[in-house]
Amino acid sequence: MIKKLNTDENRIPDAIRLSELDFPNPFYEGLQYNAPARGVWNIVHTGMLIPESHQVYVCAQGCLRGVILTAAEMNDMQRMSWVALRESDMWNGEMERRVIEGTAHIIEKLKERIESGEDKTLKLPKCVLIYLSCMHMFEGCDFNIITDELSEMYPDIDFVECFMIPTMRKTMSPDGMMKISLYKAVKKQEKDENLVALVGSNLPFDKESDVCELIKMAGRNIWDIADCESYEDYLKLGSAPLMISYLSVADASCKQMARRFENEWERMLLRFDEEKLEADLLRLGEKLGLCDQVNIAGEKDAVRNFIEKSRSDAYEALDRAHEIIGDTPIAIDYTAFPYIIELAELLTKHGFNVTRLYSDGFPADEKDAFERLKKSKPDIMVYPTNEPAMRFAARENHEERIDTTATDVKDEKILAIGQKAAYFTNTSYFVDIVEGGGMYGYKAIVKLAGLMTEAYQKPKDTKKVISHKGFGCESCL
Repeated sequence: MIKKLNTDENRIPDAIRLSELDFPNPFYEGLQYNAPARGVWNIVHTGMLIPESHQVYVCAQGCLRGVILTAAEMNDMQRMSWVALRESDMWNGEMERRVIEGTAHIIEKLKERIESGEDKTLKLPKCVLIYLSCMHMFEGCDFNIITDELSEMYPDIDFVECFMIPTMRKTMSPDGMMKISLYKAVKKQEKDENLVALVGSNLPFDKESDVCELIKMAGRNIWDIADCESYEDYLKLGSAPLMISYLSVADASCKQMARRFENEWERMLLRFDEEKLEADLLRLGEKLGLCDQVNIAGEKDAVRNFIEKSRSDAYEALDRAHEIIGDTPIAIDYTAFPYIIELAELLTKHGFNVTRLYSDGFPADEKDAFERLKKSKPDIMVYPTNEPAMRFAARENHEERIDTTATDVKDEKILAIGQKAAYFTNTSYFVDIVEGGGMYGYKAIVKLAGLMTEAYQKPKDTKKVISHKGFGCESCL
């Protein structure tokens, strides 16, 4: 039956007041819309973190378009190849053979180019990431057969199983699956007791963060995939007796590595709840053997003194930022930080006027902050980001800020934290950050306060900034 669509149905979904929100999943999950804010990394960006690696995508030509354009934008097309699937591959029983022969053909062509001297900078990859697609999963393709045979053909190359299967995201997110693949080539090595691995972040860890400062206080070295210049540097992860992660999307990967390497894993999530943050820092201090040490002034328990100083610096930074930003409405989205309710609570405690949150759901362990915030700031409005009707949000927010008696935009300023919040509120005053920007702890609060002040004072070209794929990656745009 054909149904006429009314314009009334093409509107922004009704926002939910925080006090009325059904925590942690307030919105219906169905057909999804993706706002044109491209800073969040995808599987192509993440795979590029492995030095001296090459990516091979095996999928239908329509699916290839997005991943190829991502590599092209990064100016890294020389590190990507593909094998286009045909319809006949679904029924001729040669799905595995096509992957093997296609990948081998790519490697042989790379060898020919190297031997001919066509490209002096080209080197044979030490690791090849093979991405299978939904078609392979539907057919029950055996990945082990593929990697085993290729490993026999090319024993000097590590072959890693990767997946591009958005149709199966109900089991695990594409990002979570890619985090598993990202470290799969690493093997257990002899332990280096001076090495601490920071894992799970796409972006470089802020070496001034609270975690890094404690590691340095203990006289230990830091492993961060973003610092690896060679494949050998990357493989050193297998020698770290202690791993630290700060994003929950890396949990499955870290669990697997802890079993493979027989090392310890500390889950120190990027939080803004003072009690939870400090408990994590104290636990790390004990793990590093710092809690019985003295600081420069000769006072015992250097970790607690470090935390107190860091907390004081963070809150002073927030107060300075509030003196400039004042009561300006603030909107926050989930791509900026994973715990935005805790962030909203922290900001409101320091006088900031948080009015909007953009998220389709919240971490279950944010419940305590939610209960506190809905009492202190019940009128904060919460919007989904994936709801298809949100495609009208930016336009309607623009129209709301137009004076009906003039052609000028009203002076009301909205400060956004995150690219999606900037897009939906149609503001040019925003903090451009994704996944916490590699920051952690009280130092993250200090830096965020500075970024908020800068964003308030210096408008950005929103459309241009948020159109770049992969925050922090090179872009040819």
